[in-house]
Amino acid sequence: MTRHVSPSAALLDHARRMVPRYTSYPTAPHFSAEVTHETYGGWLDRLSGSTAPVSLYLHVPFCRSICSYCGCTTKAVRREEPVRAYAADLRREIDLVAARLGPAAVSHLHWGGGTPNALPADCLDALMGDLHRRFRIAADAEHAIELDPRHLTADGARHLASIGITRASLGVQTLDDAVQAAIGRVQPLEVVAGGFAALRAAGIAAINADLMYGLPRQTLHSIEATVAEVVRLAPNRISLFGYAHVPWMKSHQKLVSEAELPGAPERIRQAALARDMLVAGGYLEIGIDHFALPDDSMARARQARDLHRNFQGYTTDGADALIGLGASSISRTPFGYAQNAPDAAGWRRAIEAGHLATAKGRAFAGEDRMRADVIAQILCYFDVDLSKTAERYGFSVDVLLPGLADLSPFLDAGWVTFDGRCLALVTHAQDVARVVASAFDAYLGQGGRHSVAV
Repeated sequence: MTRHVSPSAALLDHARRMVPRYTSYPTAPHFSAEVTHETYGGWLDRLSGSTAPVSLYLHVPFCRSICSYCGCTTKAVRREEPVRAYAADLRREIDLVAARLGPAAVSHLHWGGGTPNALPADCLDALMGDLHRRFRIAADAEHAIELDPRHLTADGARHLASIGITRASLGVQTLDDAVQAAIGRVQPLEVVAGGFAALRAAGIAAINADLMYGLPRQTLHSIEATVAEVVRLAPNRISLFGYAHVPWMKSHQKLVSEAELPGAPERIRQAALARDMLVAGGYLEIGIDHFALPDDSMARARQARDLHRNFQGYTTDGADALIGLGASSISRTPFGYAQNAPDAAGWRRAIEAGHLATAKGRAFAGEDRMRADVIAQILCYFDVDLSKTAERYGFSVDVLLPGLADLSPFLDAGWVTFDGRCLALVTHAQDVARVVASAFDAYLGQGGRHSVAV
């Protein structure tokens, strides 16, 4: 475990810096329309026939209401018709992708949103039937879904278990009444606890809980109360995210009162308090924002240096290809990234025209894969052997060394060490890891706005 120290003026300066979350590299602001549906189709053709497993991500961009803090691609919908129409087009997209990719083996499935269980039960059944017909889903595949506890019933949990869900992620965020009111997501402890109970009664034992700090009206006291209750609920994994206030990207965040947002010092204290409580509660720290019980597969992967990072955050999914389905979803292949049209209407037009819905992406070139590996290791393990990593991709370590100049304040302060080969974060690691990683981002500053580092 790295050391946590009270925020200093120097740390606050770094915490206020705006840097990517690095769930991809190159990051999404550097995607372009040069990657077309023909480009992505060609990448799928090259993967066809491979014995290596792929993972699948299905995006469902619907919620019953929009929380003001939300950074997801989703919209509020009350009627069932548009959701059913979306499911029908999602089935068409599965066919289009499978026609190019072939009956690939699948090691991981993940439903995200939005609220994936906004899909009616018969639509979920039909989609799972298609996936089983078109792909070879491994018997031990992890099958995860993101859920809103306000809309999870005992019957709904049993249905999720019946279609093979093995892991569920519940959006808790906060249990403070005042904070819930400020973000438009009122869900008392009884509702959240009921969600845990329904999942466990249905046989879905692997449960994640998402928590947030830096929300409007949030205080150290509310963080303490929320974390204590969540530890008692004993999820297998916990994600602890800092609220990313990006109203220039998500217009509904303009409803958040900036005057009620905690400042950088308070955000750092909130994050540190939550981390300390989770560790005291028996959880192991995983990277910058995840925690897992010692017997969880993510904790074992961290110990074995077999942890990965993708658009869902930290994962045990080691597949070289992540196939995204649905509006706005992003696919990662060994050749580059391809993102579907972000709006459901544009995505639908492409699918109904009979071609893949790719709107933009980024082909890997030059040092991209090496730098992506360096950044991933920093965020997963807080250390990286720069020489060994460069050699693995056929480069000299010299191409990475200029990044050390940007890290001189951290090196001088002793927060980061470098012995000529290995770089290690030894103090404030969770707080500065994104800033340290950004030193190896060859595209930083070439476009795009990001959220604050802490």
